[in-house]
Amino acid sequence: MKVLQLTRQQRAAALASDADGERTGIFTSGIVAIHTGLQIALFFTGVRHAGENLAAVLARRNTDLPAPIQMCDGLARNIPSDFDTILSPCLAHARRKYVELTETFPAEVRFVLETLREVYITDARARDRGLDPAQRLQLHQEESQPRLAALERWMQRQLTERLIEPNSALGAAIRSMQKRWSELTLFLRVQGAPLDNNTSERALKKAILHRKHALFYRTLAGAPVGDVFMTLIHTAELNHIAPFEYLVALQRHAAELAANPAAWMPWNDQAALASHPAGPDPP
Repeated sequence: MKVLQLTRQQRAAALASDADGERTGIFTSGIVAIHTGLQIALFFTGVRHAGENLAAVLARRNTDLPAPIQMCDGLARNIPSDFDTILSPCLAHARRKYVELTETFPAEVRFVLETLREVYITDARARDRGLDPAQRLQLHQEESQPRLAALERWMQRQLTERLIEPNSALGAAIRSMQKRWSELTLFLRVQGAPLDNNTSERALKKAILHRKHALFYRTLAGAPVGDVFMTLIHTAELNHIAPFEYLVALQRHAAELAANPAAWMPWNDQAALASHPAGPDPP
């Protein structure tokens, strides 16, 4: 998303003192936080990279909590420098490398894709059953771990026995997956570890849609306003709440919202509405 009026001084002021060099780009970061089944989408537009925006969020987090699981691509600028996170690459991205090779290596790719399909089926079964993180972990250990162990052996055999050309596109896809195997299979060892980053990628489509309709922000001060509305709207959608009705309720109860913001989250605002009479219609 462009910001039309942005001076060099404003760029410098928006960056941390240890930021690397002068930046000319504008970035929109999307962060989806998931805890106990609840989801929050956060958007940040400005000169900061995703890792710096995540660091600003983690700075407000209770320091007694364990390190959060962070799923993102491998760019260094996506990693917060001052906070520890448990990095978990996206399994869907790894899978995509094989999808691109279906015509060239149909038999080999079919084995990989069918194995990963079964992993996703297991994850969907855990979700449909309403399993808690510990139960989901146990189910994946029982069903997915043997399948992925077989896939790991298969990948090693392709290269060591030279069943494929190591420098081929398939060889590169296998080596890439082997290099990140421990992180890609984090969901077999850590409760709540996701399979992929699809939820965050869908969230970023909100920013793309906003850019399509609004085209730009005029100033750096206006960008956070748009980010707040994207945050509220998509967080409501993630929690199956109608965004328009939610925003109207927030405006009608602005005083109560300011006094106790935690009571007016999308997942509990109905309880707050039940205990407060309706305020005036928003302007």
